[in-house]
Amino acid sequence: MSPPALSLEQIFADHLRVLATTLRPNTLANYRKVTRCFLAYLRATFPRARKLSQLRRDPHLLGWFRSLCQHQPPLGNESRLAYLLWLRRLLLDLADNGHLLQPDLIRCQDFPPRTRYLPRPLSLPDDQNLQAQLRQLDDLESNLLLLVRFTGIRIGECIDLPLDCLRQVSADQWALHVPPGKLHTEREVPVDELTRRILQRIWLLRVRVPPSCPETPPGFLLPRRHRTHQRWEEILSRALAGAARRADCTPKVTPHRLRHTFATTMLRLGVSLPALMQMLGHNDIRMTMRYVQVTQQDLQREFYRASHNTTLRHPVPKLPLSLTTPPPRPDLVSIRDSIAAATHLLQTFRLDLQDSKASSKLRRLAQRLRKINQELEYLIAPENGRPLAGQ
Repeated sequence: MSPPALSLEQIFADHLRVLATTLRPNTLANYRKVTRCFLAYLRATFPRARKLSQLRRDPHLLGWFRSLCQHQPPLGNESRLAYLLWLRRLLLDLADNGHLLQPDLIRCQDFPPRTRYLPRPLSLPDDQNLQAQLRQLDDLESNLLLLVRFTGIRIGECIDLPLDCLRQVSADQWALHVPPGKLHTEREVPVDELTRRILQRIWLLRVRVPPSCPETPPGFLLPRRHRTHQRWEEILSRALAGAARRADCTPKVTPHRLRHTFATTMLRLGVSLPALMQMLGHNDIRMTMRYVQVTQQDLQREFYRASHNTTLRHPVPKLPLSLTTPPPRPDLVSIRDSIAAATHLLQTFRLDLQDSKASSKLRRLAQRLRKINQELEYLIAPENGRPLAGQ
């Protein structure tokens, strides 16, 4: 007698128990959420679909896509994209485990476009007024917000900072050690004397807060007594909103907006994008570009700085007359100089190309020209290594 067939709920539940051995709790919670959402839709709309082999792209999956678009409250593109990615991962895993499933239930064209976020830094007056208001308050919450503003760390990373987060890099250089956070990587953010004073003030203020409970892991910069990670986020967001209201800030100010302001300020001070990406803890420089705001004034300043910076310019050699007006009787020296100038121009043009394949071809051409020049050198000066032909 064959065992009874498992229901869809049992199949997904068994697979989620397997995933629980390797996934983080927050990631597993997302998979559980999309499973509940999808199975609830099937039970309400297609109660006869009780096996994985019965699932079809039309009407089951396409109908679920439409239900996500009609969800109340409305789901953003990022949320719907995450739902589709999570469910596709589960369906592919089940298919790999031997379950009968139709192919291409979820296709790439089903994914909604990603929302293009614009940089949201504070304006200079709002930034200065907010900093002045936070310094005037001078409590634990305001100093923590100042630390976020001057280091660009995430609010969750600020809450999880260890007591020994300040590290000495050299005799007069210090860095803020940020433990693994959102992207599971750690980093060290350079800090100045002002940020060090803010940290010292935080250490003094935290002593006045009752000590953490015995069951709380020790070593956190912020005390945990009756204040969980989520509770600290609510406290800091509320404190920032109150400070922004008293500072008469025009836009809505959130902790993440301080991170955008830090990124834009660092870019205007001359920090390169690769360095800024490391400071912000990004894995992709395209994400860093979302954080910075480049105005016309920034473009004018950068152009003026580049046009007057003669030390960093790549001098382009003047082309000999043989490239423009051929001499009456060309010689080997003029030919060598012309090829050297052409090689340099070819290399300069190649460095500005975005196409890697074309750049590779130009690099090979430049290498050939250099080899030709070496042969000409032997012809011009035989004593350097190779005699003239026929001698």
